[in-house]
Amino acid sequence: MTLFVESWNLDTLGDFVIMRSNGQPVYNFCVTVDDATMQISHVIRAEEHLPNTLRQALIYKALGFPMPSFAHVSLILAPDKSKLSKRHGATSVGQYKEMGYLPQAMVNYLALLGWGDGTENEFFTIDDLVEKFTINRVNKSGAVFDATKLKWMNGQHLRSIPQDELIKAFEDQWKNTGILQESDSGFAKEAAELLKDGIDLITEADTALINLLSYPLHATLSSDEAKPVVQDKISEVASGLISAYDSGELNQALTEGRDGWQKWVKGFGKSLKRKGKGLFMPLRVLLTGKLHGPEMGGSMALIHKAGICGAVTPQSNFVTLDERFRILKEVDWESLVKEQESPAESAVPAAS
Repeated sequence: MTLFVESWNLDTLGDFVIMRSNGQPVYNFCVTVDDATMQISHVIRAEEHLPNTLRQALIYKALGFPMPSFAHVSLILAPDKSKLSKRHGATSVGQYKEMGYLPQAMVNYLALLGWGDGTENEFFTIDDLVEKFTINRVNKSGAVFDATKLKWMNGQHLRSIPQDELIKAFEDQWKNTGILQESDSGFAKEAAELLKDGIDLITEADTALINLLSYPLHATLSSDEAKPVVQDKISEVASGLISAYDSGELNQALTEGRDGWQKWVKGFGKSLKRKGKGLFMPLRVLLTGKLHGPEMGGSMALIHKAGICGAVTPQSNFVTLDERFRILKEVDWESLVKEQESPAESAVPAAS
């Protein structure tokens, strides 16, 4: 979208200054000399620089420099359609880097603010953009900066980088924040592979790992969302699970990784005559302390490994399997079910 200007109202131009009284040159003079001496061939910038372009064109002509091609694009707007400014959040590249954004994701997203290649494709590498970008496909209307879309795009790029680079990035993040220490156990690799699909920013890796290693059983059991699981005779599943752990059966299965887990779960479900959601939901709650999370086989293998490899630090809030079952054995299932069945009555203080 190149803009050629043949005539302007002189009131727009004005009698502009190129050097202050103290001998210091001003912006329009400096940028003209800078671009000309660097042999810049194309200048693409925001539409608010239109008046500056006219002044710089006159300076190019006066100094005998070859004129570059100028193009002006629409401004990037905030969600409220006003001009994007500091009050709308992070504004520097450095800030976005600290927040966990990748350079290639930022370039991809910024390129799509007012441009497209004519297809539905939104994922572009830098090499793709170099090949496909043309100024004539830049839109005339301003584009809205969508932080949610940027974060989503960062996740797409994060998961597209080579596996070893992704693992290294997560491992470095966990070590820098003090939740992981040096270990040859392969824990970081397994954790990265398990958690990567739920992470859009490198910085989110901390929360994801800490959440996996935590065990908020009581809070989950008391939640409204857990009521159907609790009331589906979860105490029977808990009893069988505790027996399997105390006998060493569960630990033995977990030492064999995901395959051992899958084999054990199949047999455990048959013994309780449960399958599908009726089996896996109570198991998830009882073993992880949560209603949602990554794939159970990988989660349990990783929790088991964390307890024996010494890779995680106290800052990770890790609750070992031994501690989880100690907590589980202390749950008063009868009282819990009664409280959930009649919450209003249990909230009334007993008469003195």
